[in-house]
Amino acid sequence: MDIWLQHLPQWLLLSFVFFLGLCIGSFLNVCICRIPENRSVVFPPSSCPKCGHVLKWWENIPVVSFIILKGKCSGCNCPISFQYPIVELLTGIITLALWNKFGPSWHLLVYLVFSYGLIVVAFIDLAHKIIPDLISLPGIVIGFTSSFLLSDITWLDSLLGILVGGGTLYLVTWGYYLVTKRIGMGGGDIKLLAMIGAFMGWQAIPFIIFLSALTGSVIGILFIFIKGAGKDYQIPFGPFLAAAAEMQLFWGKEIISLYSNLFSFHM
Repeated sequence: MDIWLQHLPQWLLLSFVFFLGLCIGSFLNVCICRIPENRSVVFPPSSCPKCGHVLKWWENIPVVSFIILKGKCSGCNCPISFQYPIVELLTGIITLALWNKFGPSWHLLVYLVFSYGLIVVAFIDLAHKIIPDLISLPGIVIGFTSSFLLSDITWLDSLLGILVGGGTLYLVTWGYYLVTKRIGMGGGDIKLLAMIGAFMGWQAIPFIIFLSALTGSVIGILFIFIKGAGKDYQIPFGPFLAAAAEMQLFWGKEIISLYSNLFSFHM
């Protein structure tokens, strides 16, 4: 396979990888819409959620169909959510970025599965404020199993990642409840960070918690000021965990190295 790939023009290979990512993103949209409703992601075929119009092949081309249809259903003329092209483009970009980072390898396959799961979780949490066990629990098992295939993480790192990731958020949630008598974080976030730890190892957990908490706090404060939401308004934490995990995957070592150098300089 490597010999076959080497004979393909680079632009054609990268275009194919990106388009494949767009197509997978189209399927992830189906998962995002149907999993919270406990519906099959395979049957029935894609259709308009408003009028039930079954999409023709030319209405189901990632991103392109959204542009052709001008963001409206051809059956009922209702607006199509921008979520669809955003998820497709995001999936295409991440697929291409992982290909450039790892090339054809076990690392590529493992982190594609991981990243696709994070995309589904993030958008479901944004829309419904839930993180489905259907993604996180199998993700923990897949992440731990994958540690036997990868060279940069051991099974012990993965196991500790599950315990440290899930355990840390559990302790934070428990402590918050003791102080305020309110639940500040759902069990879905705990399981999600356990899944992230399974794929990335315990070493990645501190950075992911720090970055997700920082960005979540900043966005939360801005949301309160701009939207006028109350201080007790709950912002879904899953998207911040997912984004921080992706940053750790691509640039974690560089960011930590930069921070360490800056800290050493000031010391």
